[in-house]
Amino acid sequence: MLEFLGSTKRTNYCGTLTAADVDKTVTVCGWVQRQRDLGKLIFIDLRDRTGLVQLAFDEHTALSVFEKAGACRGEYVLAATGVVRGRSSKNPDLPTGEIEIAVAELKMLSRSETPPFEIIPNCPTSELTRLRYRYLDLRRPDLQGNILLRNKVMKVARDYFYDNGFIEIETPILIKSSPEGARDFLVPSRLHQGSFYALPQSPQIYKQLSMVAGFDRYIQLARCFRDEDSRADRQPEFTQIDLEMSFVDVDDVLAMVEGFIAKVFKEAIGVELPVPVKRLTFAEAMERFGSDKPDMRFAMELVNLNDIVKDCEFSVFSSAVAAGGSVRAFNAKNAVSVLSRKEIDKLTESARGIGAKGLAWVRWAEDVPASSFGKFMKEEEMRAIYQAMGAEKGDVILIVADAKNSLALSVTGALRCEVAKKLNIIKEEFNFLWVVEMPFFDWDEELGQYVAMHHPFTSPMDESLEYLDTDKSKVKAKAYDLVLNGVELLSGSIRITNPDLQAKIFALLGLSQEEAQMKFGYLMDAFKYGAPPHGGAGIGLDRLVMQMLGAESLRDVVVFPKLKDATESMTQCPSPVHTAQLDELGIGIKETHGQ
Repeated sequence: MLEFLGSTKRTNYCGTLTAADVDKTVTVCGWVQRQRDLGKLIFIDLRDRTGLVQLAFDEHTALSVFEKAGACRGEYVLAATGVVRGRSSKNPDLPTGEIEIAVAELKMLSRSETPPFEIIPNCPTSELTRLRYRYLDLRRPDLQGNILLRNKVMKVARDYFYDNGFIEIETPILIKSSPEGARDFLVPSRLHQGSFYALPQSPQIYKQLSMVAGFDRYIQLARCFRDEDSRADRQPEFTQIDLEMSFVDVDDVLAMVEGFIAKVFKEAIGVELPVPVKRLTFAEAMERFGSDKPDMRFAMELVNLNDIVKDCEFSVFSSAVAAGGSVRAFNAKNAVSVLSRKEIDKLTESARGIGAKGLAWVRWAEDVPASSFGKFMKEEEMRAIYQAMGAEKGDVILIVADAKNSLALSVTGALRCEVAKKLNIIKEEFNFLWVVEMPFFDWDEELGQYVAMHHPFTSPMDESLEYLDTDKSKVKAKAYDLVLNGVELLSGSIRITNPDLQAKIFALLGLSQEEAQMKFGYLMDAFKYGAPPHGGAGIGLDRLVMQMLGAESLRDVVVFPKLKDATESMTQCPSPVHTAQLDELGIGIKETHGQ
């Protein structure tokens, strides 16, 4: 028969008891990790979010309590009162391994069926099954520890920004639809049928309006929503540590963020980070690493071979240069034992999978290097390549050529990371990098026009204003990304506050005056009434915690995550709704066939 907690109140958490508590009478509550019945002795490992403690029942235990302990099974919920004593057989692998509780009173608060998987760290059960029973999965100590670390990061964030004069402001969840690069989640209005709210992709406009309102420093742990495909480091709903500051420039925002990053790593996981964080311009990051979020934990920088191969007889190289593209390479030092011809063939397929036409290579395993293209080259050209790459026996050079410079860079950059994993040369460290002076415009091949790389409220750099009407490719933005180990953690910028400049940017992005007024008229109007210079950023909380833990997926740090297809297996959402609900909204479902 189940019992009520009643006047029995917990005095201690299981995992917090130590030898200093010996002879104290305590009450603990939790779940049965396991029960061991040795006849005249029964031991129960009781678990809560702080850890385990051993409950002991022996010849001194009241018979009714002893029998109750014998009936306990895994995941039963108990409240136990007794005296802490030293264990006769200590367990050095358990934080509470020196003590146990001699139980005098035991209450069985809830029984449990046999769980579909064992509640243990690194559970081998499939992720799909664990997500189906997420409330059980979250009991596992390793996953529970992830969520507790996330909680600690959130607390440090609030403490840090409060201490620096920030005001926490909640912005609306139901907003006007104004796509910011991804699809909006739309919410139909019952009172205004045919009209829709959107869920915010970010609080961008509202936090800027908070600056216009004079709040000076804004902070929010903001929920954001983007209707895009999920992946390991992306969910359709996520949390940003969102901030905005008035009367600042780029350096002020970066310094404020660096202070937070240093504080949170020290307080949450005990890691001291060097500040200030290194900076690279976007152009330099792409040239050296082929990525705007380069992983700096290993070398293998990219080399531009254009000058060496522009006139060579190997048309793959020379034609790429002639078309305005480039030939990019990196040297995998001492890699011949790992990068066999078979492995190079796999890398070639990887390169083709991300847009390259192929992969050229040099493999220096013997006294004379072997290559995929050497027969088309002059000896002096090959020697020049070896010299430029710093190559020697034991090395492997990988080369990508393309008529589009951006593609040659991005493919070579991706291969650089793939090879580093194969060679196991990535250092175990937290390597931060600011990428600054981002391009303002990005050419969209599908649309055949320039779009905003960041968002249309980003301020161009002062020295770039002259290029707005003449050469959009030269316009740089007061925008910045914070990168950790090849993952973008933060994106931010200094904002436009001049209504004339904002109108011009909208026009350059193809928005008519009427369309700009319809979508952003309230922001443009606000700028007419004295807008302070301001800028800010959004730090991905989920990605930050994921990187701190070295987790492989955001699902490891989100309490109730979605799958790759944006469904939740536990509640089976999204799901159909009753026709009456749709009728209230004035919505009908269009049937699709053949899908």
